[in-house]
Amino acid sequence: MAINEKAIHDDLYQAVNGEWLKTAKIPEDKPATGGFNDLVDDIDKLLMNDLDEMIKSQPEDSRMQEAVKLYQLAKDFDRRDQEGTQPLMDRLQTIQQLNSYADYSKQWAELVLDNFASPVSFDIDADMKNARVYALFVGAPGLILPDKSYYDPKNEQGPQLLKLWSQLTTQLLVKVSFDQTTAAKMVKDTVAFDALLVPHVKSAEESADYSKMYNPETFAAFCQHTDQLDLAQVVKGLIKTNPEKVIVTEPKYMQALNGILQDHFDLFKNWLLVNEVNSCSSLLTDEIRILGGQYGRALSGSKKAVNHRKFAFYLTRGMFSQVIGEYYGKKYFGPQAKADVEHMVHQMVKIYEGRLANNDWLSKATRDQAIVKLQHLGVQVGYPDRIPDLYNHLHTDPSKTLLANVCVMDRVATEETFSRFGKPVDRTRWEMSAATVNAYYHPFKNIIVFPAAILQAPFYSLKQSSSENYGGIGAVIAHEISHAFDNNGALFDEYGNLNNWWTDEDRKHFKQLSQKMIKEFDGLPFAGQKVNGKLTVSENIADAGGLSCALAAAQGESDYSGREFFINWARIWRMKATTQYMQLLLSIDVHAPNKLRANVQVQNLAEFFKTFNIQEGDGMWKAPADRVNIW
Repeated sequence: MAINEKAIHDDLYQAVNGEWLKTAKIPEDKPATGGFNDLVDDIDKLLMNDLDEMIKSQPEDSRMQEAVKLYQLAKDFDRRDQEGTQPLMDRLQTIQQLNSYADYSKQWAELVLDNFASPVSFDIDADMKNARVYALFVGAPGLILPDKSYYDPKNEQGPQLLKLWSQLTTQLLVKVSFDQTTAAKMVKDTVAFDALLVPHVKSAEESADYSKMYNPETFAAFCQHTDQLDLAQVVKGLIKTNPEKVIVTEPKYMQALNGILQDHFDLFKNWLLVNEVNSCSSLLTDEIRILGGQYGRALSGSKKAVNHRKFAFYLTRGMFSQVIGEYYGKKYFGPQAKADVEHMVHQMVKIYEGRLANNDWLSKATRDQAIVKLQHLGVQVGYPDRIPDLYNHLHTDPSKTLLANVCVMDRVATEETFSRFGKPVDRTRWEMSAATVNAYYHPFKNIIVFPAAILQAPFYSLKQSSSENYGGIGAVIAHEISHAFDNNGALFDEYGNLNNWWTDEDRKHFKQLSQKMIKEFDGLPFAGQKVNGKLTVSENIADAGGLSCALAAAQGESDYSGREFFINWARIWRMKATTQYMQLLLSIDVHAPNKLRANVQVQNLAEFFKTFNIQEGDGMWKAPADRVNIW
């Protein structure tokens, strides 16, 4: 596709993607299309076709056999229409029989294991101060609206969305057998209970600060947060022991818990019921599935529910994520590509090490420790060498309803999560399926992971030049490495422990540089709203470091082309989305909007201005004094 060179002077993203944007169509069942999204669609189609073939000829892998059976069951909408709402009404009996907090306390652990909503969220992850062992984390439940910021009186969307949610949920409750009066009261009570949570939970911006997550309490102190429920009993029911400590991610919420619960049992009970109806609606009749997803589609701007085949695939992929990921990785990625990309990752690590060694604003002590952290960085590419034993215990029983099967599998997975408490952390365990178009850095493990699905064009291809590949996957690789040294990653040492390895002077200077990155993005207009610089700072620091290091690597190749490098960088971020979806992401996503990721980061690099001869007065010009460079 031809690119207007002059147009790059005013808007790189538009110059590269403008022609595509004119003709690109957002699928009716999606909120967006573009670089990442197109790859996802292609992989979805590929795997759906393969699963359809496996229905005819059974796969050899016993775990994949169970996945195929679930896929087949989930596609049988005629059967679900015949079964109606009874599967859900049977499940709700447990909640409907509760008459007090004492009743609830007796069953709390079982209800958490069965994945019912809970007034306290429980999770297992690496202890942030001793990252080699799994610890118990507790926090707040989710809200009705996407983020706390939607409840701000200045946010005009909040009341509109809450009204829409109430209308749709009332309709849903009536569809699943509650009468109109009861349904209206259940929704009113749920909104009232939700309102009790709002003042005490964190916003997305607050949650983005990892340093505020680690608030350890002794088990005895933790259990004193409320006399309405038995916290000691639920913890013992989940992890089968009394822990020495509990890591509280939202201390303000736990301090308010007693007041939230006291004298509000009826509100709480209806909150439980409504949450469960919303959670299970997609597993019932097609009419209820479509109605149950309407609020989510209103949030994202998607026009239609996914079709039956896609629904069955998404459900199966979610439940058997690592099984399907391993299948995809081994069949479509292969050892040669894996070795090639691993080499590229190690090249990027070397570049990063050189940049750290030559850094001119860190002291030697901090610089040396940063290199130690980099040398301990775990690198995982393509697909894991082995997948967790959990998947040997997920079984599909075609004689039971889809809802019953999903509930049993969810229970098995939740029990496996809590069984990890106190055990050594498995650094090789992936958080993503290999069939996911994404990548990540895990600060508690100090590892970077690149699933097979992202390792294709436009990110990476043997048919692309080295500069195009560095502008694509090279920048993504270096982005994930940079997360080890962003405002959150920098808090953790080489073993993933929350541990200050900086001198005071270096820490102060880094905070000043981070503040510059916040300022560079904060308030930028987009989709009728503005970017939150604090919410997006970690990802922006990683983008800046990633792009800068990938550029250095590209320049080291004999066929270096700055033009190809920057154009492919802009190409990978192409995206066309509904206004609703873009506004939703502005509120909750720690990433800046794609267009701004493409345009703002290149403005921090002198090479960009040199490559395209961009001068003062051009739309893409940024004065050297305003450019932000950290890594």
